[in-house]
Amino acid sequence: MILVNQDRDTGLVSTPVNAVDVGFEGFAGEDHGGLTRRSCSRVKAQWPKGTTIRNTRQITIISDQELAEISTAMGLDEPVDPSWVGANLVLRGIPQLTQLPPSSRLIFDGGLGLVIDMENGPCRLPGAVIDQHYPGKGKLFPKAALGRRGVTAWVERTGGLSVGERGWLHVPPQRLYPPLQAGA
Repeated sequence: MILVNQDRDTGLVSTPVNAVDVGFEGFAGEDHGGLTRRSCSRVKAQWPKGTTIRNTRQITIISDQELAEISTAMGLDEPVDPSWVGANLVLRGIPQLTQLPPSSRLIFDGGLGLVIDMENGPCRLPGAVIDQHYPGKGKLFPKAALGRRGVTAWVERTGGLSVGERGWLHVPPQRLYPPLQAGA
């Protein structure tokens, strides 16, 4: 599933589309697109709020499996709709998608290449949308989505993307930073 939100100031809900053109700025017409963005609470340890920084949060990717797990943890009978949580791309077939390490690549058959930046931490914003469909359940989202809300990505190679297009995952070699292992 491919989703686009043209104006996040009017709400979090995204609209499904069958295909999208993807430039170095992200999905065409997506409000989270752009080469740069203003810093937010997610990078407050590095930059004062509102600082212009590189946009590595152009695209939000989530898996259908993790959406189902979130819904189960919230006590819902059916999966949370990805359009309610700000997702742009819903994938299947990648176990524990949220645990993908930074710099992993998603390469699609049409040539599009996306680079994983980091885990997309859960927030309270989807709660209001979820409450519209399941009153009183929205407050459960942040805890239920912890470690399951997907990842953010930026565009490494431009191209088009269509619903149902296949792709493959490249995970580069990983190692833990030794000082962190030593508890420094």
